[in-house]
Amino acid sequence: MTDSGARTAVEWLASVAPDPDACRWEWERNPLGVALLPAGRRWDVLILAGELGCPTLDVLTRLVDRPGPVLGDLDDGRMGFFVPSGTAGCWIGTGVRGVGLGASVVVPYPGRAGEGVRWLIPPDGSGTLTDPSLLELAMHEAAADLARGGGY
Repeated sequence: MTDSGARTAVEWLASVAPDPDACRWEWERNPLGVALLPAGRRWDVLILAGELGCPTLDVLTRLVDRPGPVLGDLDDGRMGFFVPSGTAGCWIGTGVRGVGLGASVVVPYPGRAGEGVRWLIPPDGSGTLTDPSLLELAMHEAAADLARGGGY
């Protein structure tokens, strides 16, 4: 990610914070390089277990040139897909946790590795999000592959 791309992504992400300046300050000075940001304003996050999340991301990247931002924890045990606001409140799916309005998510500084969470696909700053219909399609394809014995 270029410096200008990281700055644009920082501005886009920080815009949801109650105090964007304080958010940027925290990111730049916090040794962990993370900030707690509220979901439900510009985006929601759908969290999948890594056993389904990793193959879902593989399928998704074959369906679209660039999906929306995706977070992963250090061992990819969980993955968070950024989707349009309101998606978490209406998502019905076993094993999928929705983070939407009234909840927050730990977000690392774009372009820098954080402690415990990292960007698998960083935000581009333009507001690109993953289409929930495509995410669902990718999840079904990944689950079917896993059921057929395809491993990840």
